[in-house]
Amino acid sequence: MRKLAIGAAVSGALALTGLAAPAALAESPALTFGTITVNNGKPITVGTKAAVTVPVTYSFTRPTDLVIDYKNNFLIVALYRGSLAETDNAIEANSMPVCTTTATTDTTVTESCAAKLTIDPRDNLYTAADATTWKAAALYSETAIDLDESDDHISAHTGLDIWGSLGTAKLQRVSKVTVNATPEPVVKGRTLTVKGALTRADWNTGKYAGYKGRQVTLQFKAKGAAAYTDVKTVTSGTGGALATTVKASKDGSYRYKFAGTSTTAAKTSAADFVDVR
Repeated sequence: MRKLAIGAAVSGALALTGLAAPAALAESPALTFGTITVNNGKPITVGTKAAVTVPVTYSFTRPTDLVIDYKNNFLIVALYRGSLAETDNAIEANSMPVCTTTATTDTTVTESCAAKLTIDPRDNLYTAADATTWKAAALYSETAIDLDESDDHISAHTGLDIWGSLGTAKLQRVSKVTVNATPEPVVKGRTLTVKGALTRADWNTGKYAGYKGRQVTLQFKAKGAAAYTDVKTVTSGTGGALATTVKASKDGSYRYKFAGTSTTAAKTSAADFVDVR
């Protein structure tokens, strides 16, 4: 599928005119849109390497005589942050939508569509500011090309229309939590030191970095028990370090649980079983 960059497309159009804004606009297509839903309304969590593909659904209504064939014209959806004319970042759906007609009138057709949007942190995400709520947009483009040079004239014209604020999607950094209780085994009544670390994806460096100053809950599940119980709250230090002490009372497993923030996804560590003798 042909790719469109929202900000680049608008800036390029203005640059070609040599004006700050066009003096007159060509007629835009009479398209209307329903809400664009991304990832079923759930946050999108992205790490440092793996691309994440999520579903996108939307509906739109078009004039009966406007057929979108994805050859001469295109209709795709995108996520963006910043203003519509000068985006700070934008990510476009990368698959041709599958659309079904849901309603018709004498003059209009309404379609319900599903597509896929892939976010590759190495290509699409650049700064901590990308961990935020993005807006959804619809992009319509059409191209008319005449390469018949029998009259010593050829032409290529492209039109672009963008509709913004059609929905939202929250992007979050993936987090990681580790745990290690020592010594193992331990004598009953002795002190256990439970260490670990809280880190999260850094899209600037492509690595995981410590997440300092965040509350993480130490939990314990006794051997044979059905569920974990909260023991205490620990605040992550330099490099995301976690450390606290507890009295060893019975066999069981310890883990750290991070509830997440608006920019960083929740995460629970694997369990560390301690044998108490």
